Amino acid sequence: MGLSRLSMLVVIATIFLPSIAIATEFIVGDDQGWRQGFDYNSWAASKVFRVGDTLEFKYGVGEHNVYKVDGSSFQSCTVPTNSTPMTSGDDHILLATEGKKWYICGVAGHCSAGQKLVITVLPNLSPAPAPAGPSLSAPSAPAPVGFVPAPAPIEQGPWSMKNKNKRTFKRFFQHY
Repeated sequence: MGLSRLSMLVVIATIFLPSIAIATEFIVGDDQGWRQGFDYNSWAASKVFRVGDTLEFKYGVGEHNVYKVDGSSFQSCTVPTNSTPMTSGDDHILLATEGKKWYICGVAGHCSAGQKLVITVLPNLSPAPAPAGPSLSAPSAPAPVGFVPAPAPIEQGPWSMKNKNKRTFKRFFQHY
């Protein structure tokens, strides 16, 4: 009795689907975007951020900007002197590492009015690579009753597979 189609699908899904990591793109502030007067703490609290996800900051060019800062600059709303702001109005930030990440708007008064975001990035859900070897193969079904496997190919003599093409060639030209 062989594996049913459903059993085969389960085996295939078990082997391949866990290795697919799905990244999420978060628009900061959802449809409100990156602006003053929005509660980014509540917004972030309802999300799970993972390595491989992306933050997208949307805002009017010239109205706001985005600085990636450390924890103390975040608390004091201090723009780092050696940092360049993102100013495109559609800034994308790949979350490449785990841990806390801090972002502020560097326009005067915006950060202190609450235009700042802190998130915690968790590891991605991709499992560690599976070990190579027979453990990845699907379980084999028992052979049907009365099944006799075909004999192995003959390796020597006039009927071997090595000589098959020569025999065919000779037989073809014997007639002409």
